[in-house]
Amino acid sequence: MELSIIKIGNSKGVRLSKTLIEKYNIKDKVELILEKGYMILKPISKPRQGWEEAFKEMNEKGDDELLFDDVFENEDFEEWT
Repeated sequence: MELSIIKIGNSKGVRLSKTLIEKYNIKDKVELILEKGYMILKPISKPRQGWEEAFKEMNEKGDDELLFDDVFENEDFEEWT
């Protein structure tokens, strides 16, 4: 795919089409990888983003209880040694 270089202030950049942005799930940032004469743009993903808030909300609602009993009710591991 051929892209044009455009002027952005004192710098230059490339413009990505909406189709590419949606297809590769690009949000606000990409990682630039320089490798063997190539420049690679890689979407930055944060798969666990928002988990902390979700866990807090679960705790407030009491939804963070164990679904089954702890496997190790008796944690006396002497018999294993």
